[in-house]
Amino acid sequence: VQLQASGGGLVQAGGSLRLSCAASGIGFSLGAVGWCRQAPGKGREFVAAISWSGGDTYYANSVKGRFTISRDNAKNTVYLQMSSLKPEDTSVYYCVAGPIATMRTGGARVWGQGTLVTVSS
Repeated sequence: VQLQASGGGLVQAGGSLRLSCAASGIGFSLGAVGWCRQAPGKGREFVAAISWSGGDTYYANSVKGRFTISRDNAKNTVYLQMSSLKPEDTSVYYCVAGPIATMRTGGARVWGQGTLVTVSS
């Protein structure tokens, strides 16, 4: 299983950004693909995930209503559309895969490389 994340950058507060995660070797048994993030000096936290089989979506309370996770099955790509960004969203965002229960604790079975999102005030 390989996960390739892209799309990070610098954006002003209130702006939008879209992250992409190209996945290969993903099977239904892995569970879900999603995003965890880690801000400077803090631990990793769950952001959002989408079930690889049924397409159910899951969000952290801190991003609900602002972020939308989706997938393109033909491209094996998962997207995270981030809107109304806040300075506290500044983090390294990691594309991850594995059981939802594990992701909700900020962990994952498979980690891709991170992409930095910086939100300026």
